[in-house]
Amino acid sequence: MDVNTTAGRSTAAHVDAPRLQVFVLALFFIFGGITSLNDVIIPKLKELFTLSYTQAMLVQVCFFAAYAVIGIPAAKLVKRVGYMRGAVAGLGLMMIGCLMFIPASSTATYGLFLAALFVLASGVVIVQVVANPLISMLGKPETTHSRLTFAQAFNSLGTAIFPYFGAILILGALASQSAGELSGAALDAYRTAGSQAIVNGYLGLAVALAVVAGVVWLFRNALPAEQHEASAGLAGLDLLGQRRFGFGALCIFLYVGAEVSIGSLIVSYLGQAQVMGLAEQQAGKLIGLYWGGAMIGRFIGSGLLRVVAPGRLLAFVALGAIALITVSTQTSGDVSGYSLLAIGLMNAIMFPTIFSLACEGLGPRAADGSGIINVAIVGGAVVPLLTGMLVDASGSLALGLALPAACYAVIAGFGWFTARPPA
Repeated sequence: MDVNTTAGRSTAAHVDAPRLQVFVLALFFIFGGITSLNDVIIPKLKELFTLSYTQAMLVQVCFFAAYAVIGIPAAKLVKRVGYMRGAVAGLGLMMIGCLMFIPASSTATYGLFLAALFVLASGVVIVQVVANPLISMLGKPETTHSRLTFAQAFNSLGTAIFPYFGAILILGALASQSAGELSGAALDAYRTAGSQAIVNGYLGLAVALAVVAGVVWLFRNALPAEQHEASAGLAGLDLLGQRRFGFGALCIFLYVGAEVSIGSLIVSYLGQAQVMGLAEQQAGKLIGLYWGGAMIGRFIGSGLLRVVAPGRLLAFVALGAIALITVSTQTSGDVSGYSLLAIGLMNAIMFPTIFSLACEGLGPRAADGSGIINVAIVGGAVVPLLTGMLVDASGSLALGLALPAACYAVIAGFGWFTARPPA
């Protein structure tokens, strides 16, 4: 179909622009990888600043709070400047966030690290508001579920690769010392030196983001006739009154919260003597298996969603995640550790399937719907914080996993709800 038919004109609209597909897949790879680096930073900052689990989870709070703050403004920005220029703006903001790690490290201030993560995440939100509806446009409507799941596989490729190298670069530094053994000037020097490893990684990302932003700018006029429905105020909030969309937005909140909570605890969980007893760097490298499972599952799910009703498949994998949490918390050793990591495979199709099921039929309000969905990703700030509080209160990482399990139960209910024939 002609490129003049843009996202939102009708549920049957699609854009024939093969070159843009490569661009969108690259965006999924980038923001997926950057998000997963939080799982490596959390144990490092927890050690450097001698934090509780609740305090350490503020990393996820500041990162994912950006979705609540920036989601709707990001949708407005994209509707004003267009998808391609919006992507450049998001990449530029991500680059600024990466550069903010420099003053955070030089002052060894935890609050500045959190501020840098918020700015970085704000850019990620803008890029995600662009990427999700754009990949839905680039193909036939009947294969939207499959196509978005395929794109999310590249998101997972980033989440599988970034933590492995991040663990080598970040978690291996100063492993022979502990912040708890130092004080005064020695402690400040230790924190500055330890956080320098984080800075080096994000400086490399800043350079890469600058290159990608430059390339995207070359495509700024690739969608000259894209159209968006005008809106004012808190655009899209009225969509929550639609039962299907409102339920779906809640499930995005819970899914991201559950996924992030588990990812944030992996290093500590695998380090327990009764589980695998791994050192931080070893456990950090295994984070890639958690996210890698999501990558493999998305490639598989992309095919399954062509022959299995998306709601039924969603309910099945949500129940599978609950089963794996149960196995992990009720066993020990490798079985316990790898059962937890295998939850990534169950997570594989959840975000794209919930997103596409919730947004079906939004038409010209696709950007508004995407903005609200991105606000719902604030679950990645709320659920991990509550999980950290539960772990601190109970003294048990296993008990903390009960909260993600409850989130998956609600998601299974949404899958069943959407799979039912209309009344």
